[in-house]
Amino acid sequence: MLFSPFHSSVQPLPAPVKTQLKAGGFWHKGCPVGLGELRLLAVTYRGFDRRGHTGQLIVNERAAEPLAGVFRRLYRLHFPIRHMALDDMYGPPRGRPADDDVTGSFHCRQAVPSPCSSGTGTGSWSMHAYGLAVDVNPLENPYVGCGQSRDPATRPYFDRSRHRPGMVTRRAIRAFRSIGWGWGGAWTGNTKDYMHFSSTGH
Repeated sequence: MLFSPFHSSVQPLPAPVKTQLKAGGFWHKGCPVGLGELRLLAVTYRGFDRRGHTGQLIVNERAAEPLAGVFRRLYRLHFPIRHMALDDMYGPPRGRPADDDVTGSFHCRQAVPSPCSSGTGTGSWSMHAYGLAVDVNPLENPYVGCGQSRDPATRPYFDRSRHRPGMVTRRAIRAFRSIGWGWGGAWTGNTKDYMHFSSTGH
């Protein structure tokens, strides 16, 4: 099968996207970054249908070009991504993918506590609130703690020894590591965030 070549672009957030973020509560006054510090990153990615698609992420301006390089590497690795459109992440809830398997970045919110905890917030900003984190295929790469996840649909993917399409691979980890980003699947202790990559590793 012939694949389209990889393309990427970076641009300031268009006015309709800013409006979408504010209307959906994904950005609000008090967030640790301003809308002017964010960028719209468009990249080619391989879908689970083995075809090339154009995906979009909202990321921190200083991470945009490095992340374009990461997604170029993932594309060359034939690493499949399920959903990566802006409306998949920021559109009206009824229009988002039913499987919620959306690869995304910016979301002005607190860090999510471990599934070991019953809490809903940590009191500290998530790296997503800075646009300096990317969650990849959340269904195949769950956030797990104490043998449980907040999404029961992810349970088949708790066993990381049995690889299936969309699960993070060593080469995918190296792609993010090439720009200095760490992986939540490498955290010590009982909590692992297999979908999560960030500039700090947290």
